Amino acid sequence: MKKINRRKFLQSSSLLGVSALAFGSTTLNRFSLRSNGFDVLIKNGKIIDGTGRAEYSSDIGIKDGKILAIGNLNSSDALKIIDAKGLKAVPGFIDIHSHTDVDLILNPKAESKIRQGVTTEVTGQDGFSWGPLGGPELDKTLKNFKEEYGEDLSCRTLKEFLDNFSSRKFSPNLITMLGLGTIREVFVGLDNRPATKDEMNLMFTEVVKGIEAGAVGVSTGLEYTPGSFASTEELIELCKAVPEKYRLYATHMRNEDDTVLEAIDEAIKIARESGSRLQISHLKVSGKSNWYKADEALEKIDKAIAEGIEVHADRYPYVAYATGLSNYFPLWSRDGGTEKFMERLKDSSLKDKIKQYADKKASNLDGDWNGILISNIPKDDMRIYQGKTIKQIADENGLDYYDAAVKLILDSENSVDIVGFGMEEKSTEKIIAHPRVMIASDYGSHAPYPPMNKTIAHPRSYGTFPRSIAKYVRERKICSLEEMIKKMTSMPADKINLSDRGRIEEGRAADVVLFDYDKIQDKATYTDPHQYPDGIPYVIVNGEVVIHQGEHTGAFPGKVIRNL
Repeated sequence: MKKINRRKFLQSSSLLGVSALAFGSTTLNRFSLRSNGFDVLIKNGKIIDGTGRAEYSSDIGIKDGKILAIGNLNSSDALKIIDAKGLKAVPGFIDIHSHTDVDLILNPKAESKIRQGVTTEVTGQDGFSWGPLGGPELDKTLKNFKEEYGEDLSCRTLKEFLDNFSSRKFSPNLITMLGLGTIREVFVGLDNRPATKDEMNLMFTEVVKGIEAGAVGVSTGLEYTPGSFASTEELIELCKAVPEKYRLYATHMRNEDDTVLEAIDEAIKIARESGSRLQISHLKVSGKSNWYKADEALEKIDKAIAEGIEVHADRYPYVAYATGLSNYFPLWSRDGGTEKFMERLKDSSLKDKIKQYADKKASNLDGDWNGILISNIPKDDMRIYQGKTIKQIADENGLDYYDAAVKLILDSENSVDIVGFGMEEKSTEKIIAHPRVMIASDYGSHAPYPPMNKTIAHPRSYGTFPRSIAKYVRERKICSLEEMIKKMTSMPADKINLSDRGRIEEGRAADVVLFDYDKIQDKATYTDPHQYPDGIPYVIVNGEVVIHQGEHTGAFPGKVIRNL
């Protein structure tokens, strides 16, 4: 569909109106009506408004980026009329834990996300945000960024990052958290030590600056360095720096397998003692020996809620996770950053100690090294390993599994991403079905064409939201469709104080998704992930049609949304 320029249309309609004076009033009345009507009119659909209430039949009139009217609009006209017969009209999906940010520089269409109905991305997760930048690993971060995206990123503060993106054009809306791991790297460095009093004051001030720049809360990645070196007490104090209105604490917890229950206790303690609203990122119990802990994990959340703490979690609808290969190595070996980590891997006197830990971690989480699939190595000469397991690579090169993993890390300068299969369907269903769990992809945006298809993306980049509906509602029936839509819309909107989105309601921003409940289906797989889903013919962002009859229109109506 060719994108309509509304201003040009109105100008041309005025000229046509003048011409109509000579040829009769029918044309004049028609164009007068259209210029005063809707920009987009959605007719004959079933509305699921995002609140959890039952669906109902109605039309939706959109004008100037807002939902102007809901009701019987048969007598109304519009620049664009969509017949939604047989379709569900729902609020645009809000990916509450996303890594789509700088992806938008290379591909502003954000194809894998917008085509599954994601209209708003909430990034800055797992303790990392694109500001403030300036720690010891900054040069490596920017080097990798330039290699991957072909562009120098000059931003150093979160404000500069948001200002930069405000001048760009892209399809979805963009929101960010503030990464406490990023802040720690700038002011403390990469060493495993407590922050000094002066460093705490500097970090405290930087948290305030980040929120003032527009972040909607703070995030941590407590399995990743250097965020993992922060104590519970440090995190409590930094959360207190956040003004109460924005005191949202989203955490990739300190552990998601053997000590996951203790990690939940810590997350709740931080929320309780700092007065934060808690969001547990991608809640899971990894490793077969831990699957039974799902019930107790959810009980801990329920108990905290009963205590009066606002607790939510998010989760993707897959049994495989994605992380860095370095995460399989002990925390002490990663102390000090990449250079020191690689030195320790080369130190023969430390090999047995590190190997024992890594072998056990791989066995506990994934069965063995064969359960770890290489998804991305941002070095062209090493991309031949993408799509292969550690075991396959070891066998092909005549290496021990551990030695193959170490070689990959050393040769790539610690830039290896993996997919691991550590979860089960039963506990996944329990977690997703919990009334306080939202849906999130925990991934960036991709596309099936260069250069966005250079990596073996996790299928959640393409299929998270349609899969949640197709598998867990239509097939498994773990909750109602209305409840699932709520997990994707009003619940995340409320969590980040996004007052103008997340519901189909008059006066709200016109982010709308139309899908066929009988046909919606994810198609991406672990070995062939670059496939768009079926059954989502229309996606509207800020009143503009971005997906029309299943195809991207080239529209870029997305906005940078700062805290409200």
